[in-house]
Amino acid sequence: MADISVEKREAFSRKMVDILNSGAVNLAMAIGYRTRLFDVMETFDAPRTVSAIAGKAGLSERYVREWLGVMCTAGVVELTGENGKSRYFLPGEHAAFLTRNAGNNNLGVYTQEIPLLTRCAMEPVVDGFRTGNGVPYSHYPSFQSFMTELGNAKHRRVLVDNFLPSVGGGEIVARLKTGIRVCDLGCGEGVALLLMAEAFPESRFTGIDLDEKALDMAREAAADEGLENIELLTRDAALLETDTGLSGAFDYITAFDAIHDQTAPLAALRGVRHMLAKGGVFSMIDIASETGHAENMDHPMAPFLYTVSLMHCMAVGLVNGGTGLGMMWGREKAVEMLAEAGFDAVDVIEMADDPFNLHYFCRK
Repeated sequence: MADISVEKREAFSRKMVDILNSGAVNLAMAIGYRTRLFDVMETFDAPRTVSAIAGKAGLSERYVREWLGVMCTAGVVELTGENGKSRYFLPGEHAAFLTRNAGNNNLGVYTQEIPLLTRCAMEPVVDGFRTGNGVPYSHYPSFQSFMTELGNAKHRRVLVDNFLPSVGGGEIVARLKTGIRVCDLGCGEGVALLLMAEAFPESRFTGIDLDEKALDMAREAAADEGLENIELLTRDAALLETDTGLSGAFDYITAFDAIHDQTAPLAALRGVRHMLAKGGVFSMIDIASETGHAENMDHPMAPFLYTVSLMHCMAVGLVNGGTGLGMMWGREKAVEMLAEAGFDAVDVIEMADDPFNLHYFCRK
């Protein structure tokens, strides 16, 4: 037994070394992504010196040298030596997941999340372990900005050309072309709304959010683009069911990664059903996971997603005594809550263009 104990200790010691190294590499990669070093290195077809890389990037050679030390020892960048001079190369098969050119395969952009969340919310989250209190959105300006930019880029790539044509086997696009009433719940700055409004001028689009500043930006963008089939409403998602003016007001409602952050997610889902007309359709896009920890043991990104949830989604969901659902509420809980909200027909659909999320397709 003593030998087994020693083996287990040594194995966990190695695991801890891996964890410490991985955390450090994530931080350095976040810096490399933000400073566009990966994008610069992708342009080289052969190994280059530190001086050449720093020169093309317009960055300090000394800082780049130290960063390359992280990248080559981590196996992200290849190190070669000619005539006693070190040269560095980003292989194409690595760049395919690290640069802005990677499109839907871009994982490099996600390296920024944990450093951002640490800066925004480390202390209030640690406090929350003692008090049980949530962390208000006011702590997250830079993270919210980052997530908005990320979501907007995804919408521009796939919303009109890929996602909407997949909804109901093309049914929604056909109806959008003839003219229906659409609501985007948690619309933020309204990028999804504007894209739909421009693509389907016969339909009318309403954005609902609690963030008045974001809605003002959406109004300004709609005016700049000359879109007159859009309106923006400031509403608390938890109170939508009590708004008689919105009863049966929409034929199609979308919620893109919006429900799991709500302080009262069940009330928000009941509000969605309240706002749907008879025969209406709801597309809830939310994280692809299961509900129990045991069922997520094989999820390839579970530790990362649980950490983002701990540092943001769960924390904001606990504000003012909220539910604190968290991003990893999972398929089983989502289906259960949709049923509790009154949806008796729910299809859970995997998304070819978005492996992080599932499409919960609901009819009233």
